[in-house]
Amino acid sequence: MSKIVPTELGTEKIRVLLKKYAIPAIIAMTATSIYNLVDAIYIGHGLGAFAISGLAITFPFMNIQAAFGMLVGVGASTILSVLLGQKNYKMAEKVLGNVVMLNLVIGTLLSVVCLSFINPILGFFGASKDTLPYAREYMSVLLAGNLISCMYWSFNAILRAAGHPKQAMASTIMTVCINAALDPIFIFVLHMGIRGAAVGTLLAQTIALVYLVKILSNKNDVVHLEKGIYKFNKTIDKEILNIGLSPFFMNIVASGVIIIINLQLKKYGGDIFIGAYGIVNRIAFLFLMVVFGFNQGLQPIVGYNYGAQLKERVIEGLKLTLFLAEIVMMTGFLLSQIIPKVLVGAFTTDPKLVEIAVLALKFTMLAFPVITIQAVGSNFFQSLGKSRIALFLSLSRQLIFFVPLLFIMPMIKGTEGVWMAFPMADSLAAIVTAITLLRFIKKYRKEPTKLKTLS
Repeated sequence: MSKIVPTELGTEKIRVLLKKYAIPAIIAMTATSIYNLVDAIYIGHGLGAFAISGLAITFPFMNIQAAFGMLVGVGASTILSVLLGQKNYKMAEKVLGNVVMLNLVIGTLLSVVCLSFINPILGFFGASKDTLPYAREYMSVLLAGNLISCMYWSFNAILRAAGHPKQAMASTIMTVCINAALDPIFIFVLHMGIRGAAVGTLLAQTIALVYLVKILSNKNDVVHLEKGIYKFNKTIDKEILNIGLSPFFMNIVASGVIIIINLQLKKYGGDIFIGAYGIVNRIAFLFLMVVFGFNQGLQPIVGYNYGAQLKERVIEGLKLTLFLAEIVMMTGFLLSQIIPKVLVGAFTTDPKLVEIAVLALKFTMLAFPVITIQAVGSNFFQSLGKSRIALFLSLSRQLIFFVPLLFIMPMIKGTEGVWMAFPMADSLAAIVTAITLLRFIKKYRKEPTKLKTLS
């Protein structure tokens, strides 16, 4: 029986491919965002302002978890897309085996280290005596199951790159639905509080992981789990980690930035301002996740065509994704300015918290219309395996612009200065990304593509 190979990536119309690959990813990412909103709503209304502030404290930890998941998953899926474009199927299958081995080592080590120092780490992240118990209860469960989370994220990315976007979407939606159903049971019926929300998340990911393993065990697919592929390969591991280091550092830096935000809000305002940021962050991510869905749909398309040296198809994919993502971000901007109280009111009825969060929402989403190019552009370079450029674009926003502004602006405007730092950094990063993209496209069209092949 012939193997199933996603050759349509190099022949089908880009708009058709983007529809096929991006829509499932968008649905999955949106479902995840909606669950995150529901999760925060359950915690905010059921457990109070300190609980939602404690949840906000865990954002850096969750970013660190995601960073290690992306270190392997994004690196492997990017390599896989290029290898499929080069028709190097034997090496593509070895990549899958190394994904399993790397996650076993990295996922386990992260759990052991973080659980051993969870209290001082959360204290460093900005937890107070009131919010620490909530943050610790939530993260201790998720960290204990970190290996499951890492495998889940990596296999989901591999599934998309191997030409199965609908199955990848199904696994994510499965996770969200199970999670949303279990949360109220664990939190309210079984009286597990915020720990119940974490247990629901981990159990949902475990069930979805079983589903992913079943899909990836299909012997008819050119890339599938089988005996003999679970061996460390220095060349493959080096390439996976080299490409994966870009999103890894992006998330690590993002975690550091969130820590600074929390500490500055705690210094100039208090725990309630951290809770307000937690609400705003959930709302903003609802729109950002849709853009990330477009990015996930774009990744196998441009990766494959870059490997096949079909330049105009690569550029066409970028342009179409930028256009569609801009519509999403503009929608988020308009809603944040027109009905911010309605959006915030879904999370809490505390009048002080609502007041703070409304102002924060207006400021933080002010530059959404221009940040599209940065969000899509950095992912575009990541999809081509150009991790250094992707890393530079992300770090320019976070370290060069955002971090200095987070220290400077609060000294001038207090907590309002923290919110103002968001649109200022976003606008500057968008300019840098636009210049980088234009220069790359001009050079890419003129010069022959040089691709290295793994062996």
